[in-house]
Amino acid sequence: MKKVLIADDQFGWRNFNSKAVYEVLGNDTEMDTASSAEEAYTKLLESKDKPYDYLLTDMQMETNYLPKLAGEWLIEQAQNISFCNNMKIIIISATPHIRYIAENYGVDFIPKPVAAVSLEAFKEVLSN
Repeated sequence: MKKVLIADDQFGWRNFNSKAVYEVLGNDTEMDTASSAEEAYTKLLESKDKPYDYLLTDMQMETNYLPKLAGEWLIEQAQNISFCNNMKIIIISATPHIRYIAENYGVDFIPKPVAAVSLEAFKEVLSN
């Protein structure tokens, strides 16, 4: 069973991403969602006994972390939690600098306009 955390401040995108992940990974997937980077960070910390396999995060959520985007802050926190070292991080965002941010942190990404129309994009990043 794969364990997935989806962080996005918009319910519609949390729901959409959850459905796409189930479509790719199957129903034998444990799914959690968070509506903010702060909530996602708390869930990551609470997952010590059974860490997440995947974190899918938006970039533009709450503004508490300016000049960084909330998702960027979340990625930094996740990469500093030792028991999350094997977790795959995927950015799903409409931010114009998504490629630069993903490359900077060594994570995968799907631009939201692509995610909205391509299940193949999810298959590609979730299967690597």
